Amino acid sequence: MTTHPHHVDQELVEAAAHVARTRCRGENHTMAAAARARDGRIVTAVNAYHFTGGPCAELVLIGAAAAQGAHELDTVVAVGDRDRGVVPPCGRCRQVLLDYFPALDVIVGADGRLRTVPVAGLLPEGYVWADHRFDAG
Repeated sequence: MTTHPHHVDQELVEAAAHVARTRCRGENHTMAAAARARDGRIVTAVNAYHFTGGPCAELVLIGAAAAQGAHELDTVVAVGDRDRGVVPPCGRCRQVLLDYFPALDVIVGADGRLRTVPVAGLLPEGYVWADHRFDAG
């Protein structure tokens, strides 16, 4: 897994941690995510747990970013409630993030050892959804 030499976006980690502390309550919302848009904005979201399989915070974040006009995301991080710290994306989220934002960086690791890695590094031999682009013709 390749680590990027630039520093971890601490402001992004703090934004996700703040949402996890203040908005994640009970079993329906247990994870928060934050992303830095290409224009510098920070977008946040929480998961929507449901026994039928609700969307993870990273997936809710993609929709929230689009609704706010942030269609290009540079970096994403997820943080668990109850001070669990940074939590890496699940397999489904890794695939979806790779499909939407192939150049995305993801913050992973435990406190004090956080690092930034490319999303493709989290999904070696990842499936490439080649037909996801709209036809130009």
